[in-house]
Amino acid sequence: MEDLFHNYYEAVAVILFGIGFTTLLFHRNMIKKIIGFNIMDTAVYLFLAAKGYIEGRLAPVPQSAEMVKRTEDFINPVPAGLVLTGIVVSVSVTAVMLSLTIRLYRRYNTLDIDQITLLAKQEQYREEKM
Repeated sequence: MEDLFHNYYEAVAVILFGIGFTTLLFHRNMIKKIIGFNIMDTAVYLFLAAKGYIEGRLAPVPQSAEMVKRTEDFINPVPAGLVLTGIVVSVSVTAVMLSLTIRLYRRYNTLDIDQITLLAKQEQYREEKM
């Protein structure tokens, strides 16, 4: 139990990931699925940021030459770079998902994924019959 309170950022990230995953699985509304996907993204970024930070170490930006003596005094900048890159990719993917959702809504007049699938299959059946 003590480790849970020591690693509460990781615990929150796992809980957020679970919330996003269940939202993605159990909701039929496409907007809610996109929100669940974004919650999962945020959980992964929180987990990476929490793992990349080490208490008592400095940011890898030395102010003077004598400050650079040991690499053990600094945190690893790679997780922060991965988080920033992931955020940029996540925003782009969300924009694409939202634009596709708008197109689907204009075509089928619903955001329910089951109804969209049914209407698309009916359309395909009608086209094959002709």
